[in-house]
Amino acid sequence: MSPELPVHGYRRQNKNAWNRLSDGSQFAKVASDEECRDPLKALDGRGWLPTSVKGLNVLCLASGGGWQSILYAAAGARVTVVDLSPGMLELDQREATRRGYSVTAVEGSMDDLSMLRDESFDIVHQPVSTCYVPSIIKVYEEIARVLRDGGLYISQHKQPTCAQITQRTERNQFVIGIEYFHEGPLPKVDDTSYREAGAIEYLHRWDELVGGLCRTGFVLEDLREPRRADYNAPVDHFGYRGRFVPPYVRLKARRIARTRPTEGSSRLWLP
Repeated sequence: MSPELPVHGYRRQNKNAWNRLSDGSQFAKVASDEECRDPLKALDGRGWLPTSVKGLNVLCLASGGGWQSILYAAAGARVTVVDLSPGMLELDQREATRRGYSVTAVEGSMDDLSMLRDESFDIVHQPVSTCYVPSIIKVYEEIARVLRDGGLYISQHKQPTCAQITQRTERNQFVIGIEYFHEGPLPKVDDTSYREAGAIEYLHRWDELVGGLCRTGFVLEDLREPRRADYNAPVDHFGYRGRFVPPYVRLKARRIARTRPTEGSSRLWLP
């Protein structure tokens, strides 16, 4: 972390940034009636989720805003949503109350889930958010702890190259101006197509995004790159940039079974 930021300063600044975004931004659109009529279709266009989540314990991680948690609740899951922003969580609570759903909202950071019990969830679903913490490995470790053996972890992340773009040339070519092995908070840039105003972000390399996932107790089952190219978008639109720089990656991973000691054995229980 850069010397100008105190310990956990990224949490305070990102909390404030997302509280502002909870008021009318594109991230604060609650689930619609139409989506709630077929919630799994809205949540999962790739067939990654089981055919039913009824009765399953689902953690919606860093996904406050009244969309993901409401859809899982509509599908019959027992839902907990953890988010750094009380403003975003208020949307979940308000919409759950309006629809008569039971959703547990918890204010907290994705890299410290100490308020949650070990092996207490069947599914963890996380939208793009790991870019707001310095260590994605800590996030993975916490998710591995709270997931049951065989539990499903669905996540989306910003690709490293997306974080490296700093500006455009006069010909609207994209400049990679941040080193791949950059450490600490990302600097301010001219091209803010995939940056949220006021937030502190970090670059996570493929070694961390995928390798770190495997090293913390997961098996990667699928990887997709959402298409964000818009050939009708003006050159200053994020859809234009999506034609040249893929912004996101989606991962489907499974928590591998823990090795537990048998009776009378001195073998260690390895996560």
